[in-house]
Amino acid sequence: MIQIGDTLVSLDVVENRFICDLSECKGACCFVEAASGAPLEKGELAELQKVLPIVWDDLSSEAQAVINRQGVAYIDSDGDDVVSIVDNKDCVFTCYDQNGICNCAIEKAYREGRTSFYKPISCHLYPIRISRYDTFQAVNYHRWRICKAGEVLGEKQGVPVYKFLKEPLIRKYGPKWYSQLEIAAEEWLNQNP
Repeated sequence: MIQIGDTLVSLDVVENRFICDLSECKGACCFVEAASGAPLEKGELAELQKVLPIVWDDLSSEAQAVINRQGVAYIDSDGDDVVSIVDNKDCVFTCYDQNGICNCAIEKAYREGRTSFYKPISCHLYPIRISRYDTFQAVNYHRWRICKAGEVLGEKQGVPVYKFLKEPLIRKYGPKWYSQLEIAAEEWLNQNP
């Protein structure tokens, strides 16, 4: 583990390689069967409610029905706010392009300049997952069979998980934190080739 302030970063984040390969996985992390939706941080529920009218027409009729029935989020079995899902599968904010690739309607709206909210940080960080404890946060690499193509592409191009996820890590923890991670990661990799 690498400690930076009150975070403990798993060495898997430094040692493993990863680059999302949407052409292969088709965005499966947003539409495969799941026990619950993506976790939300404080303030993100309000952001989802604010962006909802902007992305409403991009959502499927099934997602719209779920949102009308229970809202954009619910409290899961662990007591956490999570994004609503359709039939224990699709995130309510999924939308598909002409190639059958699943995209995030919120991210699409962000890239088109229709909103300033990118998407929930847990989605932006994936395949990194954050676990919160009383005195620290654990930053872990979540390996999932559906992301095998991302592991293969990351290995081929030699891109560590933390470098692929630089933008969301900076969004979550700030540029100073990320700079400290880069220094610690390089030291670790030099000592453990």
